Amino acid sequence: MWHNNKSVVAVYAHVNTKLGYAIIDGVSGWKRINPTSTDGVTNVLDLLAAAQAKGKTVNVFIGSDDQISATYMT
Repeated sequence: MWHNNKSVVAVYAHVNTKLGYAIIDGVSGWKRINPTSTDGVTNVLDLLAAAQAKGKTVNVFIGSDDQISATYMT
C-alpha cells in the first residue's frame, strides 16, 4: 500500500548489516526497509534520511510483509 506525502519522523540503521528502519508520519511503528540487497537498504535509507533532514515529504510503499519496499521523494 502506498502512503503518499508523508514526513519521515526518524531513521535508524545498524552498521555492517542490512538492518534499516524508519518511522513514517501517520504509519504505525518502525518499518523495516526490505533487506533485498545491501545497496537497496542503503539507497532507501539515504533517501529517507535526506527527506527528513530537508523537511521533504516522501511516498512510501509498505508491502504485506509490513516492510518498506519502495520510496521516492515528493
